[in-house]
Amino acid sequence: MRQLIISIATLFCASTAMAQDATVTIHATKGTQKIHKEIYGQFAEHLGTCIYGGLWVGPESNIPNTQGYRNDVLQALKDLQVPVLRWPGGCFADEYHWTDGIGPRDKRPKMQNNNWGGTIEDNSFGTHEFLNLCELIGCEPYISGNVGSGTVEELAKWVEYMTSDGDTPMAKLRRQNGRDKAWKVKYLGVGNESWGCGGNMRPEYYGDLFRRYSVYCRNYDGNNLYKIASGASDYDYNWTKVLMENVGNRMNGVSLHYYTCSGWSGSKGSATNFNNDEYYWTLGKCLEIEDVIKKHCAIMDEKDPRKKIGLLVDEWGTWWDEEPGTISGHLYQQNAMRDAMVAALSLNVFHKYTDRVVMANIAQIVNVLQSMILTDTKDGGHMVLTPTYHVFNMYKPFQEATYLPLDLFCKDMKVRQEMRKDFDEINEKTYRTLPLVSASAAKTKDGAIVISLTNVSLDKAQEIEVNLEGTQAKTVSGQILTCKDIKEYNDFEHPNRIQPTAFKDAKINKGKLTVKVPAKSIVVINVK
Repeated sequence: MRQLIISIATLFCASTAMAQDATVTIHATKGTQKIHKEIYGQFAEHLGTCIYGGLWVGPESNIPNTQGYRNDVLQALKDLQVPVLRWPGGCFADEYHWTDGIGPRDKRPKMQNNNWGGTIEDNSFGTHEFLNLCELIGCEPYISGNVGSGTVEELAKWVEYMTSDGDTPMAKLRRQNGRDKAWKVKYLGVGNESWGCGGNMRPEYYGDLFRRYSVYCRNYDGNNLYKIASGASDYDYNWTKVLMENVGNRMNGVSLHYYTCSGWSGSKGSATNFNNDEYYWTLGKCLEIEDVIKKHCAIMDEKDPRKKIGLLVDEWGTWWDEEPGTISGHLYQQNAMRDAMVAALSLNVFHKYTDRVVMANIAQIVNVLQSMILTDTKDGGHMVLTPTYHVFNMYKPFQEATYLPLDLFCKDMKVRQEMRKDFDEINEKTYRTLPLVSASAAKTKDGAIVISLTNVSLDKAQEIEVNLEGTQAKTVSGQILTCKDIKEYNDFEHPNRIQPTAFKDAKINKGKLTVKVPAKSIVVINVK
């Protein structure tokens, strides 16, 4: 496999003589599709300190908690209005046996987490703890079932345990363990990354397994399962093609995983120590997700032109080298302003394909990869909100709003990549085009228009003229997320180094909105 390395050159490709650096025309009367709130979904795996020390400390902890859940994290997630949370993996899901995580916590068997650092898992956070957490923060649970090392019977009984309110064996067992009423569980993943850590399967074989497993995952007492097939990684279009041909409408949705890293010097790159070329290259790689989504959607359209089957990008985000001094295999990384840029650009892409993309789950919610929150357990516990958290918080008005198509004209830059098989021979050079402005717009239920504008340039503000077709805009307000240095981040000593502030540099004149977006900034404005 060819390895992505190293040389990047940036070239401006548009004239600097324009009165505005960019123009956006929003077609406010042409919106037809709602932006599914589930696009703002989260992902929590038994990996590192995502669960233990992140979400869960146990009821006996000296860290302030509610029923064992950290109060600070609980409140932050409530504020974020998380719509859906995926659990228990990831790779962990296909080694997880749910019966190990029920009953008295002190009697639950331990296991070794073979995927993530060989850590001993004590199973104190199991089915009850997860589903009760979802109730506390008001989100839909998304269960990833074990296909790789599990059995059809095991998954079928788990569904019964969670969702049956009848006089059934698993419902009785649930009641013995303290939960009388069944939970509502809408989303069920039938395996995870079955092409890799979930069993190293061929798509034809996995497709047959999905057909078999899904038969026995039944709907109990008004709970209707939305069954999700383990889909492709990045550019594996054949996997999607085979599933569409061999499974088709037996699945409600199919997943897609896409991660962004720099590929610099043969590694994933540092979260905080990078140069300008690496920054621009990363954003180019991030935006390539649009081409990937379009190609998977085109394959799905051939067999499903009415778009009954959803595409779920249920793992996405940045993946950097682990922070020096942290535990190997725990995937703890810092979260700089660059990560916030990746979040904003990715969400803007997802909005465009909401006719097919029904969910996205950033990886992961606490202390792992591109997380919302970082925590520790020292001296009563500390918590910090990452720049990515602030993007998700600023973007909340997009949830369930009507997507508005727009035309964007802006300057761009070319980012050069060099591809090579080894460290001695450069094979080819290709270029990515990186627009300097990213934009998205939607109409909220109260008739307001919410607009996101991201300026990826590191050194130049962008003067943007926004034409609001078919509206009588009168007032504008907004927030901005920016920084002095793109490598800046929040930590326990400086938790508020990067945080949203009021945005004042937007003006309306005769139906046109003029916005001056500073360099390396994300702006979300509300127009009424």
